[in-house]
Amino acid sequence: MWEDFKKFALKGNVIDLAIAVIIGTAFGKIVSSLVEDIIMPAVGIMLGGFSVEDWTYTLNGAELRYGAFTQSVIDFFIIAFSIFMVIRLFTGLKRKKDVPAEEEPEVLDKKEELLVEIRDLLAKEKNGL
Repeated sequence: MWEDFKKFALKGNVIDLAIAVIIGTAFGKIVSSLVEDIIMPAVGIMLGGFSVEDWTYTLNGAELRYGAFTQSVIDFFIIAFSIFMVIRLFTGLKRKKDVPAEEEPEVLDKKEELLVEIRDLLAKEKNGL
């Protein structure tokens, strides 16, 4: 059983996944800080000190903090959009790297054009015989 676990744990996919989770967590913290510390205070200033997180509703003595939920939804969309843009950037860079540069069309002078025409005519005659 130990050998099977070792084979599983040391597979490339598992290690890649672990690295992705760690990097994703760190990136999530960065984006969360961006949202909480920069974007939402700026939005609050633009709205005159208004804070979504303070929205509450009291029902039969119970306080429902739907503002905190709304803030979490806003955070999610900003984080999802940020991750989408990073992935799109990396995908675009990868595509540019993978696609070979287009070859420039060869420019022929008059003599070369005539030689190409002669070659093509000789090939047609040879195939016609």
